[in-house]
Amino acid sequence: MAAEKWKAKSAVLGKAVTEALVEYSRPLPDMRVLDLASGTGEPGISLVQRVPQGSVTAVDQSSELLEIAAQRARDKNLLNFITQQADAHHLPFADRSFDLATCRFGVMFFSDCQRALAELRRVLKPGARACFAAWGSMEQPYWQTTMKIVHRHAGGAMLEPGGADPFRFSAAGSLSAVLTASGFYEAEESTHNLPWTWLGDAEEVLEYFCAVAAPFRPMLERVQVEEWPVIRAEAKAAMERYRVGDEIRFGADVVLASGKA
Repeated sequence: MAAEKWKAKSAVLGKAVTEALVEYSRPLPDMRVLDLASGTGEPGISLVQRVPQGSVTAVDQSSELLEIAAQRARDKNLLNFITQQADAHHLPFADRSFDLATCRFGVMFFSDCQRALAELRRVLKPGARACFAAWGSMEQPYWQTTMKIVHRHAGGAMLEPGGADPFRFSAAGSLSAVLTASGFYEAEESTHNLPWTWLGDAEEVLEYFCAVAAPFRPMLERVQVEEWPVIRAEAKAAMERYRVGDEIRFGADVVLASGKA
C-alpha cells in the first residue's frame, strides 16, 4: 500500500540515483539485463528503454511490488520488460544468462551477501559487469532529519543488532571488498553526492519514511503516541532548511560499485 501511495513522489525522489546507476552500468542495445531487488521497477524500467534489442528481467521477493513494476512497464508499452519473483540467494536462471546486472539500494539487505553475489556471478556471462548503488553514511540530511530525530525520542537501538542495515556498505572499500570475496574481479567503487529531492510538503517526508523504512520498524514502534506531534514538528523544522521553492533538496551520498564476473 505504501509503494502504491507514494510511487509518484518516490520516483521523483530517486530519479537522480536511478539515472546515475543507469549511466554507470553502460547498457548496450542488445544486452540481456538482470535487475535485482527491483521493487516497483527502477532502474529496470529506465534500463529497458536503453536495450531495445535486448531485455530486462526484474527480480524481487515481493510479487506485489513486481506487479506495480509490470503495470508501469505495460503503461509505457515496454514489451521487453520481464518480472520474476525470486530470492537473490537462489536465482532461477541458467548459468551465463545475462550480459549485465544492476541493483539499486538492495545489496545492503541480502542476508548472506557473499552467497547472493556468488549466485549473481553464476548467472552472468564471463566479463559481464554487476553494478550497484548503496547508501553512503547515515550522516547526511535525509537521514538526519528523519531517522535521527525519531531515534532521539525512541531511544534504544536504531537498528536491530544483526538485522538489515541500510548503511552496511557506507565505509569506503567495503562493497568492493565483498564483490572481490564473491569472485568478481576489477571491483571498484566511488561515492557521489546526487540530488535527492522531495517535491511537496515536509510533513509528507516523515510519513513516507515511516511507511517504507522497514529496517527501522522496531524503533518506530517504540515511539509513544503522544511524542509523534513533537517529532513531526522537529522533523519539519529540520527539513525546511533544505527547501528551495516547492522542493526539499536533501542531496544524497551514494556509493556506486561494480565488478566483473
